[in-house]
Amino acid sequence: MLFAFNGLKRLFPVFITLLAFSSVYAEPLTLRLLTYNIHHGRGVDGQLDLERIGRVIADASPDIVALQEVDQRANRSARIDQLAELAEQVGMHGRFGPNIKYDGGLYGNAILSRFPVVRTTNHLLPNVKRGEQRGVFEAHLKLSNETNLVLLATHFDHRRDDQERWESAAAINSISKKLKNGMPLVLMGDLNDLPTSRTLNRLKSFWKMTNDQPLATIPVDLPVRQIDYVMVAPTRRWQVVRVEVLDEQIASDHRALLATVKLLDPAAP
Repeated sequence: MLFAFNGLKRLFPVFITLLAFSSVYAEPLTLRLLTYNIHHGRGVDGQLDLERIGRVIADASPDIVALQEVDQRANRSARIDQLAELAEQVGMHGRFGPNIKYDGGLYGNAILSRFPVVRTTNHLLPNVKRGEQRGVFEAHLKLSNETNLVLLATHFDHRRDDQERWESAAAINSISKKLKNGMPLVLMGDLNDLPTSRTLNRLKSFWKMTNDQPLATIPVDLPVRQIDYVMVAPTRRWQVVRVEVLDEQIASDHRALLATVKLLDPAAP
C-alpha cells in the first residue's frame, strides 16, 4: 500500500504539468472560410435570384464569408440592399464596403460573419489608367474574449495589363504589416490573376495560400482557372484542413471557394 502511495506521489508533478499544459494551449478553433463573387445575384441563366445565392452560402455552413460584386439599392438589382438581405437569410452579421456609385446605388465588397464585427475600414486601392475603383474591406472580428481576427475582403482589377493588380497586392501587404504582430489575418477575394502570376507571388511574400495546387473557379460551367483565393497569415497560426470549390454552376459566374482551417494558439509549440 505504501509503495502504491509513493508511486502516486511521484506521478503527481507529472499530472500537474499536463494539466497546466492543457489549460495554456487551447484546442485549435476550426473555421470555415468562404469567398464568393456573386455577380450581383445574377446567375448564368440570366435570372436575378439573390435567394439562390443565399442557399449556396448557407449550404456551405461557413463561419466567415467574403463577397464580391455586391449591389446596394442599385436599379439593376431591384433596389435591394443585397448584403442586408443575405445577412438576414443566412443568419450572420453583415458589413458592406462600397467602392463606387453604380446605377442609382452603390457597388463593392461585403463580409458575413457568425462572429461579432468589432469595426471595419474600407481602403481604396491604387487606380491605374482610370479603371474601376477597387477596394479592400478590413473587418475586425471578435472570435473570443482573447482573440480577434482581421479579415481583408477584396476584388482586383480584371484588365489584361496587370499593373493595377501588382500595385494593389503591394498596398494590401502594406496594410497587413501595420496590423498587430501575430494577430490572425485572412485575405479572401477575386484577385483576377493566376497562382503563378507576379501579383500572387507578391502577395505570397506575406500570405500563405490555403491550397498548394490550383483549384479552378472559372468559368463556372467547366472551371479551368483559379482567380478566387483564401489566404492566411502568419503561417505559424494556421493549419489547413481542406480546400474545395463548391459544385454550383448556375447562381453566379464564379464558383465559390471554401477553406477549412484551424487557428492555432500563438503560445503553442
